[in-house]
Amino acid sequence: MSITIASFDGTDRVAVDEAYLIGAAAKDADLPDLPPFCRRRFDAIFHTPMPGVESLWALARLDGVPAGHLQLDLPYLDNTDNASAELTVHPDLRRQGVGRALHEYGVRLLRERGRKRMVAMAVSALPGGPARSGAGDAFAAATGAQPALAEVRRRLVVDEIDRLALRAALAEAQPRAEGYRSVCWQGATPQEYVADIAYLDGRLMMDAPMGDVQWEPEQVDAERIRGNERALDARGRRRYHLGMRHEATGRLVAWTLLDVGASADWHAYQQITIVDPAHRGHRLGLIAKAENLHHLLTHEPAVRVIDTWNAASNGYMVAVNEQLGFRPVDAWTDWQLTL
Repeated sequence: MSITIASFDGTDRVAVDEAYLIGAAAKDADLPDLPPFCRRRFDAIFHTPMPGVESLWALARLDGVPAGHLQLDLPYLDNTDNASAELTVHPDLRRQGVGRALHEYGVRLLRERGRKRMVAMAVSALPGGPARSGAGDAFAAATGAQPALAEVRRRLVVDEIDRLALRAALAEAQPRAEGYRSVCWQGATPQEYVADIAYLDGRLMMDAPMGDVQWEPEQVDAERIRGNERALDARGRRRYHLGMRHEATGRLVAWTLLDVGASADWHAYQQITIVDPAHRGHRLGLIAKAENLHHLLTHEPAVRVIDTWNAASNGYMVAVNEQLGFRPVDAWTDWQLTL
């Protein structure tokens, strides 16, 4: 058997189409409970990239048949020693050396670019959870990568929300949040709040548990926030935000985001939730997430499930999510390879 690998970009529509079909087949085989692999999102990665990131792509063919692809994301505004990777092999063509060949190709590219570390994620099963292949973890370990951060995906089933318990939790939390009020919006952030959102977004890598992952805080400003918004608009992500405004200063000091993709109106992701350290202890995280859940469901009545990821060691946020009704589905490991 012959494996050939070639780099490609968004101008090579044949390669983009082949890579998309590989990704769609892998998603259906490996994570059938998640939404279909979104073509609009995939195309937008090429024509409207996230700001501050250069993506390198490679496509592998096995005896001329498209068999796998590699995406390498190279930050250039910060974390210039690092890269993140996503390696995908078609389910019908695995265990024939395609993944190893793509990995070696990617390592060469990153070394040529002066990168020192590569980070990638792999999924595995939890006891009592749905079946998951252990091949991703085994492959990462075989390359010499080290497990750097343990994460868990949790899912909220909308029809199973205990609304009485949630109302009671909010009623208990509200007195501790005196002096704060919630502000919600859809899509682009109002100009008056962009600087606050940039500050909170930039804190994420400082405040969230990162385990042994060597990742610097990202340099986020208003321009980068607007660039993120353009990229998410291009991907068809419908976004629902809620911030907690400190009335004494007028600043947003907490922020949470839920979004719905273009390929499935029944599914949403709980994205970032962050509270400024100076304003913790007021139950702002719980209030923001619970109120934003109502905000989302008011405008997206078709949503039936919501998924979120947390570091296993993030006890506070895990407790908030469990209180809302999120329950574990599967385990995810961030693997880090020193090049």
